[in-house]
Amino acid sequence: MAEGTLHYLRIHQRTYANAHSSTRRVYHVTFPEMRHQLTRRDFLAVASATSLASAQSKKPIPVGLELFSVRGELKKDLFATVTAVAKMGYEVVEFYSPYFGWTADYAKQVRTLLDDLGIEARSMHSPRAAFEPEGRQKAVELNSIVGSTSVVMASAGGRFETVDEWKRVAELLTQSQELFEKSGIRAGYHNHGFEWRPMEGKSHAMDILAAGTPESVTLQLDVGTAVEMEIDPVAWIKAHPGRIRNIHCKDWTPGSHEDGKAYRVLFGEGKSPWREIFAAAESGGGVEFYLIEQEGSRYSEFETAQRCLNTYKQMRA
Repeated sequence: MAEGTLHYLRIHQRTYANAHSSTRRVYHVTFPEMRHQLTRRDFLAVASATSLASAQSKKPIPVGLELFSVRGELKKDLFATVTAVAKMGYEVVEFYSPYFGWTADYAKQVRTLLDDLGIEARSMHSPRAAFEPEGRQKAVELNSIVGSTSVVMASAGGRFETVDEWKRVAELLTQSQELFEKSGIRAGYHNHGFEWRPMEGKSHAMDILAAGTPESVTLQLDVGTAVEMEIDPVAWIKAHPGRIRNIHCKDWTPGSHEDGKAYRVLFGEGKSPWREIFAAAESGGGVEFYLIEQEGSRYSEFETAQRCLNTYKQMRA
């Protein structure tokens, strides 16, 4: 049978009697432009393969933790912290900017740990230096060693207020992507709140970055900061299909940090429309994994991470 997807199958079953009064079932499968005759064994093989493909297409999106959420513990002992995060049930971790100071040997130790734990570092939050000409090769080396396929600019290096400054950031991302993609890595940008402020009476920084970079550059959406700035995260995802490959699942609600509000609410406790966000991300946004992020909460770092994961799993059940 030709390899490919089976569309609009018409299946007809006929039963034939042979000389020994036994029966043999033959299935006729009609395609739009061809007809194949399958035995029952062939038909079951096709059905099994189709069921497997369907199950694989519905495989849950992996959920990870941006390790800034446990930054205090990470500073004490990186290996013990990543081990604890993996035992909680997280499937992915994202290291943040200090990783750029690692040596290749240290990165190899981290990779060994990840492999032993069965957890992945699919992306790395990186400083602007990783996107400058002199830093790009190091970014490729370290990310390749740990298995990351996404080098995300965690900060543009300043709260720029002009269109030209943000166009320069877009150029850096585009130039970096040209090098990164040769090693199977994508460049990306992570938004904060200030990138959503209109500049010069026109577009905000995220519009400039989206328009000034190729579609291969990831637009990593930080949900909480978008919600705080009254940007509709669902509309943003739908406006940039295929580019929202990973999302920071950080919540926000009006109030102060001192009162346990703002970014100190746990995932699921704020104003973010999570179910709609997940639906948009998975129906056209191109999401490959989610990353829970907390800036702090009323609980310890580890308990915060565990509670957020529990809520996420309940929400996706």
